[in-house]
Amino acid sequence: MPPKASKSKDAPTERPILGRFSSHLKIGIVGLPNVGKSTLFNTLTKLAIPAENFPFCTIEPNEARINVPDERFDWLCQLYKPKSEVSAFLEIHDIAGLVRGAHQGQGLGNSFLSHIRAVDGIFHVLRAFEDPEIIHVDDIVDPVRDLETITEELRLKDLEYMQNKVEDLEKAMKRSNDKQLKIEHELCHRVKAWLEDGKDVRLGDWKAADVEILNTFQLLTAKPVVYLVNMTEKDYQRKKNKFLPKIHAWVQEHGGETIIPFSCALEKMLVDMPEDEAAKYCEQNNIQSAITKIVKTGFSAINLIYFFTAGPDEVKCWQIRRQTKAPQAAGAIHSDFERGFICAEVMKFEDLKELGSESAVKAAGKYRQEGKTYVVQDGDIIFFKFNVSGGGKK
Repeated sequence: MPPKASKSKDAPTERPILGRFSSHLKIGIVGLPNVGKSTLFNTLTKLAIPAENFPFCTIEPNEARINVPDERFDWLCQLYKPKSEVSAFLEIHDIAGLVRGAHQGQGLGNSFLSHIRAVDGIFHVLRAFEDPEIIHVDDIVDPVRDLETITEELRLKDLEYMQNKVEDLEKAMKRSNDKQLKIEHELCHRVKAWLEDGKDVRLGDWKAADVEILNTFQLLTAKPVVYLVNMTEKDYQRKKNKFLPKIHAWVQEHGGETIIPFSCALEKMLVDMPEDEAAKYCEQNNIQSAITKIVKTGFSAINLIYFFTAGPDEVKCWQIRRQTKAPQAAGAIHSDFERGFICAEVMKFEDLKELGSESAVKAAGKYRQEGKTYVVQDGDIIFFKFNVSGGGKK
């Protein structure tokens, strides 16, 4: 059994996460009009999990839940042959196209920005194809200009929010000597200066105490971003596009987040084909769908991971936010599990796959009991023990 001390030493050094501490996180598709957002969303909707799989939960027309493909999950289902299989999912929201001046309410500006505030991460769709039949809102296709437009609109909205926050805090400080107000005020000034310098909040090196306050603001530029570059099928197939180097250079200069080239036209065609025909088409044209990569990258970008519970009744992925400790992970299953938490019995997926059975993992000394401070890792297979008054152990 590895020493537990190393775990507790490692965990706090991880950078504090900006964003909501929740397992119900979602990502929004953002971009200018006519860049391929709705085509992408409609393609994803055809792959969506049926709404009836989510009792008591209304799915709006602009929301879709897509299974997160995972070979580990498939392998566990093969091993246990369970009665029920529940994979992880990514919730995706289609957000109306933004126009310049949105922060002042231009177009559907206020509605657009409030929809972004409600999601936890952004799929930023960029148009990298020319088509005379699809009008660009600024006439000429220029993805770097589009990047500037959207990031500036989000930044200006955050700046407006911070200005109002500073004014509110200054009024409150006249009425009270609360130290916390001064701490918040000082941070707000730093954030405001950061934004005025043309930088996004997510790119700052904020301390844990700063992040705790920042997370109450839900700032637009604090949200993680994945850039999706929509190109023609031909460009996607040959892995060349005249706009791509410029997009890459801009992104490297502004945080260096993930860029995924894809072709909306190809994805739409593949999803409309029978599965075997789609596979044959990809093989013949030496081309591959980017949807799996998009879904997995989006899931990871908003700091979601999952652990497994596995047995003959059910193999299930339980979504939690990265850095979640064992009792809170248990709470994702049921609040009683968290309330009466005793310990988590943990196997690593790799150990189970290598050794072939739970008993073999135990015999090898790799089946561990972890306590309240254990930080759950992606792909852990966990059995929780808990005890609540009047209840028993599970």
